[in-house]
Amino acid sequence: MLNTVNSISKSQGTELTHPDKIIWEKPQINKFQYLSYLSRAAPRMLPFLTGRQLTVIRWPHGVPGASFFQKNCPDYAPDFIQTSEKDGTRYIVCNDLKTLLWMGNQLAIEYHIPFQKAGSVRPQEIVFDLDPAERADFPLAIKAAREMKQLFDRLMIRGYPKLSGSRGIQIHIPIHYLRLSYSDTRLFTSFVAGVLVEKFPDDFTTERLKKNRGGRLYIDYVQHAAGKTIICPYSPRGKEGATVAAPLFWEEVCDRLRMEDFSIPAVFERMSNGTDPMRDFFQQKNDSLTRIIRSLKRRLC
Repeated sequence: MLNTVNSISKSQGTELTHPDKIIWEKPQINKFQYLSYLSRAAPRMLPFLTGRQLTVIRWPHGVPGASFFQKNCPDYAPDFIQTSEKDGTRYIVCNDLKTLLWMGNQLAIEYHIPFQKAGSVRPQEIVFDLDPAERADFPLAIKAAREMKQLFDRLMIRGYPKLSGSRGIQIHIPIHYLRLSYSDTRLFTSFVAGVLVEKFPDDFTTERLKKNRGGRLYIDYVQHAAGKTIICPYSPRGKEGATVAAPLFWEEVCDRLRMEDFSIPAVFERMSNGTDPMRDFFQQKNDSLTRIIRSLKRRLC
């Protein structure tokens, strides 16, 4: 079970309420342990959360149970909560540990981020969502991820895999130095998806309607767009088993990979050992993408 971080709420000026409330039954995790996880994960989560208009999903009575999306900052939020408005919605912008712990105390379990920062129209990363219809089809996500890795290596692109914490695998490609537009990145994501579908038409598809997929894995490249969101790395999920959207090393993306092995207690232990597969994410430039996208544009002319 989780080790706890002493006095995390008071040290951040946030009052922890009902610390013994059970949030997950299996494994059994109470609110104090959950906030301890967020405190430990904060140095890894905050670089992805900072400056972005956040959508959370809250489970006020624990997991499983009733849940709801929250985009608008509630009126009772304390003064230190920073916000950013867009299209009439006042989003919370989580730039610090104090804000993250306050939201955790409100039983915000899932943290979903847009691909661009507030006030910007340019994405910070490309994300491929490898989404099997059922968790039993997870081996197809592993196969797709490994095929993508081979393609990225040939193209001299650095991608970072993570579990979705739900059914599949997501691959993040940092592009914050490149100033690409969403129309630029769509050329690349559709190209990669097309390569995989052409090579393995019986395994992979870009068909959006589930009824037409025929058991094939959906490679969701359309999801990478303005106004869309993705689960933040290291965010817990509101699933039985307390799974996490856990970053992985590429060598971990193999036949032995299991979603349930990356629960809050397991990822807490992993972080305590210093493990961080996305440690150098924000230092990667992926300059070759500019040349690749330029080449794809020429094909369209």
